[in-house]
Amino acid sequence: MSTITNIASLTEIVQHFRKDLIGDNRKEKDLILFFAHNATGKTRLSMEFKQAGKTFDDDGNVTSRDTLYFNAFTEDLFSWNNDLENDIIRTLKLNPDSAFFNGLRELDLDVKIESFFNNYVDIKFDIDYDTSTVSFSRSIIVDGNEQTVENIKISRGEETLFIWCFFLAICQLAIDKDSAYSWVKYIYIDDPISSLDDNNAIAIACDLCNLLTSENNQIKTVVSTHHSLFFNVLYNEFGRKVKNKRYFLHNKGSNGYVLQDTNDTPFFHHIATLSELKKIAESNKIYTYHFNSLRSILEKTATFFGYDKIDKCIDGLEDEVLLERALQLFSHGKYSIFDPVEMGDDNKTLFKRILNGFLEKYKFDFPNIFNDEIQTETTKV
Repeated sequence: MSTITNIASLTEIVQHFRKDLIGDNRKEKDLILFFAHNATGKTRLSMEFKQAGKTFDDDGNVTSRDTLYFNAFTEDLFSWNNDLENDIIRTLKLNPDSAFFNGLRELDLDVKIESFFNNYVDIKFDIDYDTSTVSFSRSIIVDGNEQTVENIKISRGEETLFIWCFFLAICQLAIDKDSAYSWVKYIYIDDPISSLDDNNAIAIACDLCNLLTSENNQIKTVVSTHHSLFFNVLYNEFGRKVKNKRYFLHNKGSNGYVLQDTNDTPFFHHIATLSELKKIAESNKIYTYHFNSLRSILEKTATFFGYDKIDKCIDGLEDEVLLERALQLFSHGKYSIFDPVEMGDDNKTLFKRILNGFLEKYKFDFPNIFNDEIQTETTKV
């Protein structure tokens, strides 16, 4: 497949993704991660993917399905009863007509949800299975004594986290091959981080990666997002842990869609990135995300030479251990390539020492086009 593919419809994108996941005339993948801006059609695509996995009888009734999904429609299954009359008892209502909640009581989901939810917030919840409602409480300190405030309405962000943890608990059941979810062959996750700050977005990405890369997981997964930080963390966290495919999806309106494969980086881009990093080092405008680019270069170089670790690319440099530690720290998944935080002078010095030592060791030959580019850009006022 070429790096950029023109596709006429969402249905064809679904076919493309399913072929990736089953290895139809291409290498089989376990996970697809793609970035797309809002209004591209991500939610509609998730519904198309889900629909493609259904079979029907002659009367149009669904006889089987294969996709467990999370998207805006999943969030709509939860709604607030704000007790407008008395303003005392506020509960989150679960839609009892949805198959999403089948077997809720029997599966003891509240315990599984709590194991995820407690990672994010210090809030207690109680599921009333008879009324399909959830009540929340919070502990506070008053005059040195702990008190519990019952029936609170949690924030929109906390609600998003609760719904997400609800979904993760079901995913865990599917991965563990629980009989209630034995039908799940695919998990499709579309933008799970609305109303969340960056810290929680990072936490969700890391927890999702841990779940999907667990040793016993045999379920194929598609994850889509418009959130650059969330995408970046997943991109780095999944890495080589699973066989994955990464895309950028662009909507061209009446001209269809463009699906760009972001997995493979040509060697020319390798050199172009190094040239860009040289310019950045010379300008002294070095940000935390530049370590991501530098680490990527070292990883590709290590692969080229058959090294098992990237630290061999800086082997022999003065203070090698310190430089390796800095490289690992600042290129960790929690530092987004889109997070514009300028580094302090000490860390800038570390960056320059790694880059210059690497360039001195491997003697890359930069074509004149890059030198001309540097000269042109530096003479602009």
